[in-house]
Amino acid sequence: MTASRTARPRFGSGSHLIIDNCAIITGDGHSHFPLGYLEIKDGHISEIGSGRYEHAPPDEAILFDAQGAMTLPGVINAHAHGCMSGPLMPSGSISSRDHDIEYQKNRHLLGGTTTLLNVCGFSLSRSRAERTHPIDVRWTSAHTPASKAAALAVDGTGLLAEHLSASITTAIEQGAVGLGEGGGGQTLGGGAQDYKFIPAAILKHTGVSLDAHTAGRLKNMLFGRDLMGKDRAPWSDFVTLCEQLGLVETHDAHSIAAVMSSTVLPSVGKALKGLEELAHWSSKTGLPALLHTAAPSARAVVDLAQKYPEACLIAAHCNHPSFTPQESVQLATELKSLGVAIEACTLDTITTRWRNSADNLDALVNAGLVDILSTDYAGGHWDGLLEAIHRIVRLGQMAMAEAVALATGNVARLFPDFADRGQLTIGKRADVVIADSRNLGRVRHVLIGGKIVVRDGIVVG
Repeated sequence: MTASRTARPRFGSGSHLIIDNCAIITGDGHSHFPLGYLEIKDGHISEIGSGRYEHAPPDEAILFDAQGAMTLPGVINAHAHGCMSGPLMPSGSISSRDHDIEYQKNRHLLGGTTTLLNVCGFSLSRSRAERTHPIDVRWTSAHTPASKAAALAVDGTGLLAEHLSASITTAIEQGAVGLGEGGGGQTLGGGAQDYKFIPAAILKHTGVSLDAHTAGRLKNMLFGRDLMGKDRAPWSDFVTLCEQLGLVETHDAHSIAAVMSSTVLPSVGKALKGLEELAHWSSKTGLPALLHTAAPSARAVVDLAQKYPEACLIAAHCNHPSFTPQESVQLATELKSLGVAIEACTLDTITTRWRNSADNLDALVNAGLVDILSTDYAGGHWDGLLEAIHRIVRLGQMAMAEAVALATGNVARLFPDFADRGQLTIGKRADVVIADSRNLGRVRHVLIGGKIVVRDGIVVG
């Protein structure tokens, strides 16, 4: 009996697989084999080599011809939302429906993500039974008094007694692997206010529907980009826009401003205090803390990095659209000098372009400031990580090995619980993506722990 050679993998968790005739990116930031092979035994990497596999395969092995495809570590997405039951977002909103959770997880998995961190912040393990899914979903905790108060100030309808009574310690005991997200667009006057809370409040008050772009424009005109007056428009311009939108036919501009103020502002101070609570807990536990980094919170994040130098802080989405490209670079440079990890997020900047452009992302990547790359949520319209990595490589901003590490090995180094994955090296868990060699965003096969979970672009696990 001899080992079978196949171009269509058909193996299980305990099988012995040899992936031959592939290019390999290991995830360490520099290693790239133009032609190589990867051997997997019992769910872990057992051998990696350059060139073709020339040995006589064991009888029980499956020898898979990758036909020149790119093989890389499974993506680790350290900033996602809506991928497990429980309170949704830092606003503690009602949980996503089961089929919406399934859809989000499928999207991530089909894009090459094998480990995902749900950072809504208030879940406790699984709040209800969910359908088994191959993607490895982990979660974080923001169960601090101020974070809960901020959620209740803007929404909080998904926070049950168990969530309100829970603490960081409780959450860690139940399996939280990180802290955060500290603050969010809901509680710090960001994008979620633009596409959800402001339109809902204005509709209730006036009967007029606003889209996200218009709501954001009104918000910035009234409060400024940082909610403290930066680039705020003259009051007369705000009044004119309200008139053009038909908001003052039965109300005056002052009442519109009051509605917006009562919607956006009550949670902000509480959310900023919540950032400090999480930085404190990071310094105490050693767990990474993901802090919402945008114009309203930027100086607070800098101050916390100085106050808690022993904390493991991650500045979330330093490419936030409330910054200019120059501001993004200046802030990331300052934070990086203080030992803070710099996260950039795809948001909807790569192919969707609903609300955001890639200008800030490009500025950070070109300046060499990005440590990790995540998706965030963008109202559910996020773009994939391997799509973004393909774009980075195509634009010549980074070498492929360096770009892939942003969503694999670099993430694993930040989170102790992910130390067993993120690189294709001997002994690591065999989380593997096989993608188009010309476009990493075109994922064909995915393995988690050596088990095929996506075959030819279809979830099979």
